[in-house]
Amino acid sequence: MNSHDMPDVQSSHDARDIAIDQVGIKAIRHPMTFLDDGREHATVAECQLTVGLPADKKGTHMSRFVALLNEGPLILSIAGLSDWTRAMIERLEAQSGEAHFTFPYFVAKDAPVSGQGAMMDYDVTLIGRVEHGRPHIGLKLVIPVTSLCPCSKEISAYGAHNQRSHITVETEVSDPALSLRELIAAVEAEGSCPLWGLLKRPDEKWITEYAFDNPKFVEDMVRDVANALEGYPGINGFSIGVENFESIHNHSAWAVIHRPGR
Repeated sequence: MNSHDMPDVQSSHDARDIAIDQVGIKAIRHPMTFLDDGREHATVAECQLTVGLPADKKGTHMSRFVALLNEGPLILSIAGLSDWTRAMIERLEAQSGEAHFTFPYFVAKDAPVSGQGAMMDYDVTLIGRVEHGRPHIGLKLVIPVTSLCPCSKEISAYGAHNQRSHITVETEVSDPALSLRELIAAVEAEGSCPLWGLLKRPDEKWITEYAFDNPKFVEDMVRDVANALEGYPGINGFSIGVENFESIHNHSAWAVIHRPGR
């Protein structure tokens, strides 16, 4: 018996009359090439692909999501994400859908003094969504930085405690030409100091002193990032979360700012 002779249970009628907002697959990893600033970035994405299911349909065709991923090399960009999401919705015979791609984005960075080069990774999630025929592109970034405590610096005869921090930015993209690399750099600059993958002793000295001269509470950092992103070209609204993984406490310091889009 071939597939055409087998019953298509997913397409059968469902009498409960309850629509499903999102149904599909998640936590599937797939090789991907991400295009940004004219550069190709080879990476591996964890994908979450879903569509809306009408109230009268029993199920969706899960295998079609995987088939679409494997039709050819997965090459995505911010500008091309809406087209990919539309193609997914059409393949699944749906009216709405979302495609999430979470992946490490690697940037080659030279150390500040020695110039030693190494890759630095940032966690990125691209979100393509189509509702009522309208496409939306979402973006989530997790950017690690150094933070140094102003209070510790002020009250200590020498030194100050510092820690690694994560700046998480979620936004809607209003211009598909948005440069991910430039956006990361703009956010990263608002920490006490950026991070690098490889450092020599002169670089460590420079970083230690730079952070000491640029102390920031978690409140300072979240405000500075908000200030940097207010009116930033190519984005529409944002949510910023900053988490300091405290070096003298067994808990994190945490701050959030939301700015709704237009």
